[in-house]
Amino acid sequence: MSGSSPLVIGLDCSTTACKAIAWDLTGAAVAQARRSLALLTPRPGWHEQRADDWWTAAAEALREVAGQVSASRLAALSIAHQRETFVPVDAGGRPVRNAIVWMDARAAGLLPQLAAAIGAERFHQITGKPLSGNLSVAKIAWLREHEAETFGHTHSFLDAHAFLIQRLTGRRCTGWGSADPMGLFDMAQRGWADEILAAVGVRPAQMPELRPPAAIIGGVTREASAACGLPSGLPVVCGLGDGQAAGLGANITGRGRAYLNLGTAVVAGTHAESYRVDRAFRATCSGIPGAFLLETVLLGGTYTTNWFCERFGGTAEELDAAVAGLPAGSEGLLLVPYWNSAMNPYWDAAASGIVVGWRGAHDRRHLYRAILEGIAFEQRLHTEGVEAATGEQIAGFTAMGGGSRSALWCQLIADVTGKVVQRCATPDASALGAGILAAAGSGLYPNVAAAAAAMTRLEPSVFTPHAERHAAYSLLYEDVYRRLFPELQPALQRLADLRTNLPPTVSNQSGELDTNP
Repeated sequence: MSGSSPLVIGLDCSTTACKAIAWDLTGAAVAQARRSLALLTPRPGWHEQRADDWWTAAAEALREVAGQVSASRLAALSIAHQRETFVPVDAGGRPVRNAIVWMDARAAGLLPQLAAAIGAERFHQITGKPLSGNLSVAKIAWLREHEAETFGHTHSFLDAHAFLIQRLTGRRCTGWGSADPMGLFDMAQRGWADEILAAVGVRPAQMPELRPPAAIIGGVTREASAACGLPSGLPVVCGLGDGQAAGLGANITGRGRAYLNLGTAVVAGTHAESYRVDRAFRATCSGIPGAFLLETVLLGGTYTTNWFCERFGGTAEELDAAVAGLPAGSEGLLLVPYWNSAMNPYWDAAASGIVVGWRGAHDRRHLYRAILEGIAFEQRLHTEGVEAATGEQIAGFTAMGGGSRSALWCQLIADVTGKVVQRCATPDASALGAGILAAAGSGLYPNVAAAAAAMTRLEPSVFTPHAERHAAYSLLYEDVYRRLFPELQPALQRLADLRTNLPPTVSNQSGELDTNP
């Protein structure tokens, strides 16, 4: 591409950072910038962010990118973003409290109440998702019950996309693929689900306008231009949640292959032309208007490996090298990676992680390898569920996200699942997906599929299942892993029930041990 050819900007506002990348029409990154985001944990299980930080980080990253390219080359901007996260705002678009992040677990206790009010199966049929604690709907219900004053002062509930769109364009608007993960969206009608909104006390007028992916929402305002350095009037194209955007960045626009995003959560998705529901997956809106992605989600990918590094020391690279020589199966240590509850196929907000097989010979290396293997086992469980529900085989995975940089992890996934793994040429598939939407929406390509085909590439190396290791992992999977959580699920539920009722060891005001019976 010449130095005067058009560029599009993909802005990926994830859980950990805002990253802006200027892409040319071949999908090559021309300029990029990143700003980190803080994650707040005011109580155990609670996860929040300051929504104003999203705009500050986005504006700074966009300004840095805009300073590296000619403004005349910029054709459009689109956004990929963390899903289910939302912020209540006042009439001026200002946050009335912190945003509640997708991994927040505070609303788990309200799920039975919501299921009774709406009907669990009815909810699933409307939204494409079984009722679960990660969805915005449960946390909005929590706000109504526990922060009534905040709830009453809320003019609008905005997902991360809508919040940034309002700052960029002045429009209170979001996309189908940004709204649907909230659990408030009617997938068949492609509109807000009035009966679900009513069940949590929200008026339709409190939700943003809706647009299909790749539709032009508006132009960058003068105020936003001054903040982020973009040309005033630059078209802003309707984006997607980061998972669906990653699917576009991996060119998952047809059947037979799945994207595998090894990020904070592990999200995999396959293309579907028609809407369907099953407990093996959640249905989301694709970047191709009118199509869908059937997604599986583990709410603990690099979240769990980072947890290990923070608690036990070492970097992911150091630990990969340390565990590479251990045999398949971590010498008898096996792990179920539910560090953040369980979505498909169990949809159990009380689920927690399981580690079995401890012996005196085990050390921190075995636990780390067991985490990587446990996530691979879980991905096999998810993939087999999708294949059984759809009757279609998934030939392999196109991997992206921070975890995909680990060759060990990619090979483990290939060995455990028996499917080939190939990495995206860019590690920033979600930002590329946003760039693809910007290119299609601004007319640089005739449609989204054409833009995805032209702008995506894969690394030439392929991780192929090793026959002997696959056989060993299959034995562990069939005989132990697949049975472990279902058999322990009642005990884990009881443990969760008791956890909040057990008395503390230190119970007097002096902090001394209370030895009284």
